[in-house]
Amino acid sequence: MGSADSKLNFRKAVIQLTTKTQPVEATDDAFWDQFWADTATSVQDVFALVPAAEIRAVREESPSNLATLCYKAVEKLVQGAESGCHLEKEKQIVLNCSRLLTRVLPYIFEDPDWRGFFWSTVPGAGRGGGEDDDENARPLAESLLLAIADLLFCPDFTVQSHRRSTVDSAEDVHSLDSCEYIWEAGVGFAHSPQPNYIHDVNRMELLKLLLTCFSEAMYLPPAPDSGSTNPWVQFFCSSENRHTLPLFTSLLNTVCAYDPVGYGIPYNHLLFSDYREPLVEEAAQVLIVTLDHDSTTSTSPTVDGTTTGTAMDDADPPGPENLFVNYLSRIHREEDFQFILKGIARLLSNPLLQTYLPNSTKKIQFHQELLVLFWKLCDFNKVCWPQGRSHQQLGLPEKFLFFVLKSSDVLDILVPILYFLNDARADQSRVGLMHIGVFILLLLSGERNFGVRLNKPYSVRVPMDIPVFTGTHADLLIVVFHKIITSGHQRLQPLFDCLLTIVVNVSPYLKSLSMVAANKLLHLLEAFSTTWFLFSAAQNHHLVFFLLEVFNNIIQYQFDGNSNLVYAIIRKRSVFHQLANLPTDLPAIHKALQRRRRAPEPLSRTGSQEGASMEGSRPAAPAEPGTLKTSLVATPGIDKLTEKSQVSEDGTLRSLEPVPQQGSADGSPTVEEPSQARREQRRLSNASASGQWSPTSEWVLSWKSKLPLQTIMRLLQVLVPQVEKICIDKGLTDESEILRFLQHGTLVGLLPVPHPILIRKYQANSGTAMWFRTYMWGVIYLRNVDPPIWYDTDVKLFEIQRV
Repeated sequence: MGSADSKLNFRKAVIQLTTKTQPVEATDDAFWDQFWADTATSVQDVFALVPAAEIRAVREESPSNLATLCYKAVEKLVQGAESGCHLEKEKQIVLNCSRLLTRVLPYIFEDPDWRGFFWSTVPGAGRGGGEDDDENARPLAESLLLAIADLLFCPDFTVQSHRRSTVDSAEDVHSLDSCEYIWEAGVGFAHSPQPNYIHDVNRMELLKLLLTCFSEAMYLPPAPDSGSTNPWVQFFCSSENRHTLPLFTSLLNTVCAYDPVGYGIPYNHLLFSDYREPLVEEAAQVLIVTLDHDSTTSTSPTVDGTTTGTAMDDADPPGPENLFVNYLSRIHREEDFQFILKGIARLLSNPLLQTYLPNSTKKIQFHQELLVLFWKLCDFNKVCWPQGRSHQQLGLPEKFLFFVLKSSDVLDILVPILYFLNDARADQSRVGLMHIGVFILLLLSGERNFGVRLNKPYSVRVPMDIPVFTGTHADLLIVVFHKIITSGHQRLQPLFDCLLTIVVNVSPYLKSLSMVAANKLLHLLEAFSTTWFLFSAAQNHHLVFFLLEVFNNIIQYQFDGNSNLVYAIIRKRSVFHQLANLPTDLPAIHKALQRRRRAPEPLSRTGSQEGASMEGSRPAAPAEPGTLKTSLVATPGIDKLTEKSQVSEDGTLRSLEPVPQQGSADGSPTVEEPSQARREQRRLSNASASGQWSPTSEWVLSWKSKLPLQTIMRLLQVLVPQVEKICIDKGLTDESEILRFLQHGTLVGLLPVPHPILIRKYQANSGTAMWFRTYMWGVIYLRNVDPPIWYDTDVKLFEIQRV
């Protein structure tokens, strides 16, 4: 039968279904088979031939027919899994049912009355009517999920058969050990199967259906407790599914082994269509959804790195453990870490490779999913050891984050993240990408090794729309952060605290900032310490505290190599004097705020020598009007996101207990304003946070007295007269002579006693867990456009907005 006839018959069946007012018996095979037995329709055909309005009409007017359609389609998948799909006809039926369910499921999820349908048992729905009741009692959702899992390891359908002979001795699906059929070499599997286009396409269709099953989460509003587990994911990742381990490794290895470059031959992707990429994308999306797990509420790993009650115990763990999270947390071999890190770094760097030979390599689009995956690896693959002892001291297996920071490989993750942050800074549809990039850097910055790695010279010249500089990766980070703060869009203001916290965390380890980066930091201080900015919102002074902390850390711990920064501080000394003499009387405060009304954007570029941008770079562009984006929940404030730790003499961290209500040492209040007010502030997100708030003298005094200016004032007191003397004596206008003097100068014994280093480490909390869930599903919603699985359905987790 031709494809046109096939489509026509399928369409006829759909029309019959929508026009029948009477329930059709489940036993009427002649009717139901029209949907899957004789047709060869692509997934795009199914979406075109089954319009949304008709699915909804059947749901409202003849619900029993929709229920039977779903039940029959699941039954066909179960039969396919049982038989092993040896015949072409069986394979076709499985694919048709899989496409039909992918089309229909979102309309089941959008209606609260239907939500329990897949979790109910279908009366009399035994496989042959007469099987034991145990099997009959399985909810439809469980039968569907187990059938998908079996089908993903079905020889000659989704995996290579290991048999050489005919159908008679085909592998028995039940005795098959799916661990021998892992899709790709990598973690826990050494054999790389022959690539097979048909198998990849079939896997992709089944993963699409699996992702659609998991997407019920999109139809529930964001819950503040976020403890709600997704029942589909929970069952699929439990020990009920005998394929969890091979499936987890197949997905992870498929993503991390993928090389989009076309085997190193430029322009290769133009000659051969890459059928692997859609599979890799689908695998990445399924993987991050199965790993959606709020680690703040789960059983925490014990010292040996296994979770209490793992999959390996006979005793029932409390609640079904998510085995995907479990396996991820237990990867520990160095070569596995190397494989994962290299793979993620290769894929994240892919968009950066573009620019040398235009269009010479294939440009991948799933970097956001990769960033979520990287985050999950860092978050779940870690050991909780006793306070103040490192994993070396305890002789424990190394964990992913330590591995990443152990060598300069971490920079292969850092550079692409900075590239994405810089590129997306003006684009309102990519706020989520900005956040996840910053969250990852915040997590990394809590580790001393990250700061140390940043001292490596930056020589890779990725064309970026930033001033040209010669220096280290630390300079690159500061220059990009400056660019985000001064020329990003308004919605990024909540991220300023995070960006500066990252700089504070790494500052004690930065050996030598370039003049460009030093000037950028001083320009930020200048912008943030204008009176109108300080007085226009309750939180703005925190930014000044962060920057002063950066300068203090570098002066106290890295004075020797940082003559550029010291010189920049001396040149801009008036800014520090202005801060020390900040007016606190009400008339002056009001005058400053009047000035604000006439002032330009919160941060102008004036006073920052921009310099030419790098050659070959494109300016960061705003979103095209009409671009779709999904809304995000607000992220917790920096005080909730991080926990303060003090670095001891031997380099270990000691957690600082929160100070009682008074207000903490750095002047950031510990009293939480109600989250309602904060949400409101976020919503307005312009400099004057909430219209009602107005500054008072007492308020300004309360933090002005805590500004940590002593070290800098002492430095200026000692060095300014000496520098002025050189200038007068030698009639100097040339800064190189002054820099030479500063390079050899010392302040030993002249500065106040060094303060202890404070690190603000990221700490998991349910607020960020909820943020990740909405962000991840928003990305998946927007990226699945062919076919548009969820488009125009009533999702509740986020809003779809146009820029």
